[in-house]
Amino acid sequence: MTPPSTTTPSLPSGLDGPASKTRYRSAFRPGLFEGQTVIVTGGGSGLGRCTAHELASLGAHVALVGRQAAKLEAVALEISTVYPERTGDVSTTVCDIRDEAAVKATVEAILQKHGRIDGLFNCAGGQFPAKLRDISLKGWDAVVRNNLHGTFLFSRECFVQWMEHHGGSIVNMLADIWGGLPGMGHSGAARGGVLTLTETAACEWGYAGVRVNAVAPGWIASAGIDTYDEEYRTLLRGLRSKVPLQRFGTEAELSSAVVYLLSEAAGFISGSVIRVDGAVPTARHSWQLQPAERSFAYNGFPQYQPPVTFADAPKGTDK
Repeated sequence: MTPPSTTTPSLPSGLDGPASKTRYRSAFRPGLFEGQTVIVTGGGSGLGRCTAHELASLGAHVALVGRQAAKLEAVALEISTVYPERTGDVSTTVCDIRDEAAVKATVEAILQKHGRIDGLFNCAGGQFPAKLRDISLKGWDAVVRNNLHGTFLFSRECFVQWMEHHGGSIVNMLADIWGGLPGMGHSGAARGGVLTLTETAACEWGYAGVRVNAVAPGWIASAGIDTYDEEYRTLLRGLRSKVPLQRFGTEAELSSAVVYLLSEAAGFISGSVIRVDGAVPTARHSWQLQPAERSFAYNGFPQYQPPVTFADAPKGTDK
């Protein structure tokens, strides 16, 4: 597990007001994950951070995994601040998900800490905007190893070390890859691999009571957007008019899909994908999208940090 930090973690800027102690407004019943442990890779920011908060609000013991200890510890502090009863139920582990030995050791350490693994959300990943002609083999390999290899390694180790004999649920992360992913071909290829990995694992591991599904977010107003260069951020700002619902999604809207797939309510769902994209893949050149008259965003996450890229959008609505 992550060794104790030499500095005391602090709440991120902007989270030291009343919202910092406001509980998550989940659509799911309290106690849904009571007594269960869920691993969230990439849990130190963005979509992973939001999902970790929602899971904790529903009673889960959450094992946060990522590459930066400070970010993981900050999220653990947020959760213990909002949910004092969860203090001690949240762990942090620094791990490079591309490193097979590190992944094996991390899953083993989580089992030693929590005693069980009921769910896994493979949220960690990353990519950068680039045309196929400009992507080096090193850049291609980095994205594929991060998004595809890391997902495989964590899934396999959770299965081998625990779920094969106890059951469980795995949710993988895709993207809006339907029809290709121009401008991020390396990520599209990796996420396409995750799709077939999800379907294959659902078949091979079903006998053990392990369900494997995926979520495919479209344009979500997550803090991770701010990591892109200004050219790509400018492109993103103009995309809301391309969405039939005429807005960007919220982190909470993605989290709710993940939580559903991890829950007992999805007990007969496996090998499936939930698209969280505002119907973008259904938009056609032959149809002129109309300005939205009614498009209601769900944001149950009081600690949500909207991206600076969309600073003009009202918090939680992104219209």
